[in-house]
Amino acid sequence: MKKVILLTAVLFSIGLSAQDIKPTFEKEGKMVKATYYHDNGEIAQTGTLLNDKLHGQWYMYNANGKKIATGKYVNGKRSGKWFFWKDDILKEVDFEDNRIAYVKNWNQSEIVSVNK
Repeated sequence: MKKVILLTAVLFSIGLSAQDIKPTFEKEGKMVKATYYHDNGEIAQTGTLLNDKLHGQWYMYNANGKKIATGKYVNGKRSGKWFFWKDDILKEVDFEDNRIAYVKNWNQSEIVSVNK
């Protein structure tokens, strides 16, 4: 579980680290949509803020534009199911009260289609 916490912290800090391309912020009702960029111009993270706190669904992408994580914030705290993709592994992490409650690894190469 320590690896998941570290991964989450690293993913978020990468998006907020010093960048040549400045993040964008757009007002959407009571929320503010934030978009952070990699140095190559690809989107690093996108999500919403409420009262200057992370709030709502967030998406994280690698420098090639491939989604690497998604999860929900409620008033600045991680909440519910988060998903992390790396190679053929999908990591499902359940958060309760901003703490990891459950972790499940899925090997995407072993998932069988229901239609087969």
